[in-house]
Amino acid sequence: MAASKEVRKKKSDIEKSRPETKTPRGEDVPNPVWFKPMMFGFMLLGLIWIIVFYLSAGASLPIPALGQSNIFVGFGIMFIGFLMATRWR
Repeated sequence: MAASKEVRKKKSDIEKSRPETKTPRGEDVPNPVWFKPMMFGFMLLGLIWIIVFYLSAGASLPIPALGQSNIFVGFGIMFIGFLMATRWR
């Protein structure tokens, strides 16, 4: 009987001596509801931007003043979505 009390005491001493393994504040918080639709929305918007540019090669849409730079705009919009994907929990 005395041995079981010592074992219990040793277990509680071990538990007290362990450092706390809590994560920093805010790390456990999931993303807001709007995060995932916005992320995929940016990716799709960039893709649509590039597709419209290629399909309207004669008219130079979506923004005619940009010309070939429309490709960079489309990839930039998609890149925002990919950056958001790194923060997705």
